[in-house]
Amino acid sequence: MSPSTILVINVSRIGDTLLATPAIRALAAAWPEAAIDVLGHPNRIEVLQHLPFVRRVAAISKQSAPFRGWLGSITKPYDLAVVYGNDEALVSYALRVAKRVAAFRQASARINARLALLVEPAAFQSDHAVPLLLRLPAALGVPAAGWRLAYAVTDAERVWADTTLARDLPSTAGPVVGLQVASFPTKAYRDWPVESFMELCERIRGHWPQAHFLIFGGGEEHQRTGALKARLGPAATLYAGRLSLRQTGSLMSRLDLYIGVDTGPTHLMSAFDIPLVALYHGFSRSELIAPLEHPCFFAVDHPLAGPGCSTGASMADISVDRVWQAVQQALSKYPPP
Repeated sequence: MSPSTILVINVSRIGDTLLATPAIRALAAAWPEAAIDVLGHPNRIEVLQHLPFVRRVAAISKQSAPFRGWLGSITKPYDLAVVYGNDEALVSYALRVAKRVAAFRQASARINARLALLVEPAAFQSDHAVPLLLRLPAALGVPAAGWRLAYAVTDAERVWADTTLARDLPSTAGPVVGLQVASFPTKAYRDWPVESFMELCERIRGHWPQAHFLIFGGGEEHQRTGALKARLGPAATLYAGRLSLRQTGSLMSRLDLYIGVDTGPTHLMSAFDIPLVALYHGFSRSELIAPLEHPCFFAVDHPLAGPGCSTGASMADISVDRVWQAVQQALSKYPPP
């Protein structure tokens, strides 16, 4: 019997939250009459707001999950729950509120015995992240409905973005280039040197004198983003640490070009049909994590990219010349209006 209500639980970082959107879309395409709710990390679930195939998004955590779902344990409001991750508290919550639960194998044999569908996890880095996440819907007999990541900008957010850029940028600015210079602290090996970003931006300005740079990121990398802003002066606007995820997404939707390292905002940017140049460390090379089905994507991989590359390889080994070449290709093939 087709489910009429589906719950998806995916408590993860920004990138992993977005990487699961093709799986959610597949469920919606297979059961178009079903209402799909998604629970995610309290600080990241907003990236799934307004998706046309999701009824409701809300927050949950492994700390709050043990106290939730007990009142619904008798009626079980969901016909099906699909759970990502290996947090017993989250899977137990799903078992309380859903008649059937699908998940990857858990550490607890007791939990595994209660799953309606238990899927063996694939080996680490054995495939691209999107098809790996699609393994859960596939085990339910649900085919993929596209591998592109999904993010939706509202009309009100577009108006806000246009108003903000009109206020903050010179009227002659163009192309407008977004920059994401750092990943999160535990993945700092993915970061390209800020000095390399500085040189790249100066080359861009040499070729496009009116180019303007929007510097994105969080507050934790304020030294790097602040140094880049100081170097670029009035040719850049510093938004790092000053925007919500939704505001960041709305500004990204108005860019002419994006250049960034492998991290959550880069995954968010991949939802737009805008030229995207992304830099990948050899340990997490582009074939494992890069945007799929993107019409204007340009990957720059570490020269040692491959199964044998360790996190100790330096991103400084990616030359400015290589990234500059990708930028030239992007803006010549897809010139800004």
